[in-house]
Amino acid sequence: MHHIYLCPHSHPAQALTVKDTIARKKAAMAPDVAKALGRLASGLYIVTAAHNNARSAMIASWVAQASFEPLGLTIAVAKDRAIESMMQVGDRFVLNCLGQGTFEPLMKHFLKRFAAGADRFQGIEWFAATNGSPVLKDAIAYIECTVVSRMETPDHWITYAQARCCIPSSHMPSRAAPSVTCGDVMNSDAITAVHHRKVGNYY
Repeated sequence: MHHIYLCPHSHPAQALTVKDTIARKKAAMAPDVAKALGRLASGLYIVTAAHNNARSAMIASWVAQASFEPLGLTIAVAKDRAIESMMQVGDRFVLNCLGQGTFEPLMKHFLKRFAAGADRFQGIEWFAATNGSPVLKDAIAYIECTVVSRMETPDHWITYAQARCCIPSSHMPSRAAPSVTCGDVMNSDAITAVHHRKVGNYY
């Protein structure tokens, strides 16, 4: 069974055309290539961001570490995602890592369609990171990030972000360097959920 992960606050028209979109993508890619791409396994994450009084979230699977020094990662963000406007260069967000066997409640919640202006975090336990973005308490780990650069593709932005803490250096513990990374593992016994696909034409 193939699972199609849609952004919970995408335009309603997307739901009406998703089958056509998938069919078009399948037709545009050679079947053998699509099957080969489908063997690229990935984790499951929820990206959260806050700007002024607005909060947003996106389920993500195209996530990878991209640098050691400084610590950095990339996330592919579809151009039609509402959170994309909160992930411009200089913006901050949190990458919440989901756990194998425990990710389904969070996935189910954030896949729901919400009315315009609705609080998408209602009923979800969370706390604010130092950068203001929501940290989901049921995640197994989180990383606070700042967008450094973006690369455009036909249908996604490849967002490169560095793990950064927003605590002023004067408030950091004495053992921490000014470039201290903000993040934590909240369940050391858990492993990251893995997303397997059979074809690479869709999520």
